[in-house]
Amino acid sequence: QVQLVPSGGGSVQAGGSLRLSCVVSEHISRADCVGWLRQAPEKEREAVAIIDPDGNTGYIDSVKGRFSISKDNANNTLYHLQMNNLKPEDSAMYYCATEGRFRGSWHGGPPGAKDLGDWGQGTQVTVSS
Repeated sequence: QVQLVPSGGGSVQAGGSLRLSCVVSEHISRADCVGWLRQAPEKEREAVAIIDPDGNTGYIDSVKGRFSISKDNANNTLYHLQMNNLKPEDSAMYYCATEGRFRGSWHGGPPGAKDLGDWGQGTQVTVSS
């Protein structure tokens, strides 16, 4: 059973920071890429960041330099998405996700929604101007 449980969403003003965290199943942490998808109202779901089991990361251009995805050093089933200098356009429901049925799809560079096939419940991020 896939376990993708996020936490850490909330409301901040533009320029602020939030850290999202996600606990995944142990078999996922050993073998799969983990990432974050987001979806704003009336917009398509998009991938934001991804990390592979070796620690290689990828980001979409709009968050590069502001967001950072990592695996927790003490707990290899815990992942974080540090979001700095948040902008109103970052407001969305964020989903922790894994390759799942798209395993092997990501080969570096910015992730796409096609690279993350399974996701759990979302956590809301709201950035006010």
